[in-house]
Amino acid sequence: MSESASANPVDARAAPGDGPKLVVHHLNNSRSQRILWLLEELEVPYEIKKYQRTSEMLAPPELKSVHPLGNAPVITDGELTLAESGAIVEYIIQKYGNGRAQPPDAGRIDNLYYTHYAEASLMPMLVNKLIFTIIPERSPSFLRPLLKGVFNTVSAKMLTPRLKTHAEMIEGHLSKTNGFFAGGEEPTSADYMMIFCLETWVPRDGGLLGPKTKAYIERIHSRPAYQRSLEKGGEYAYAKVQATS
Repeated sequence: MSESASANPVDARAAPGDGPKLVVHHLNNSRSQRILWLLEELEVPYEIKKYQRTSEMLAPPELKSVHPLGNAPVITDGELTLAESGAIVEYIIQKYGNGRAQPPDAGRIDNLYYTHYAEASLMPMLVNKLIFTIIPERSPSFLRPLLKGVFNTVSAKMLTPRLKTHAEMIEGHLSKTNGFFAGGEEPTSADYMMIFCLETWVPRDGGLLGPKTKAYIERIHSRPAYQRSLEKGGEYAYAKVQATS
């Protein structure tokens, strides 16, 4: 593990002497990337404490010293410790947004829906897709061909049709908006929640995603604030720092 809670934090935006800062406990290749993007968009002072996944691709035990579940993302803000992506996104927007990241009146219900849909409905299926791939890979070699066939069949019959339906819904929705899920001029909580789901979907079954959805991912990745979040968060499997001229 290259960095842990005992490592020196990376001061992302605030100057020394500014007092207590919001700290993001950032696990590589995890949902905490969406929190870094949000903070960069809102220009909120924060620090990063980086954690590296174990060889089993799990969160390291050091994270349990921050929150009992040992998952990421977690933020600390003074005496407050808060986990869960949705809760963190809403907390930061409410406390630090200064009126930004708010959906237009016409998009409030869409924003509410997609903010909660991301982790409640979509992400569990994508996690299952990943698990169905991991189990054969980590099985004894003599079982791998059998288990790969079994899990590929289960995935094709149980997950792919459902994911296709979800992909069509998302594509249809983005075809009607102004580029963001709530249809406004800037990202809202729905975008901060949905981006991780969509960008991790691409390597797992990205052929199901429509052109509007793929363009949405590329557009988010090209935003200066997102690029800053990549530079400060470190290597991220689902997006790359783009070269600038």
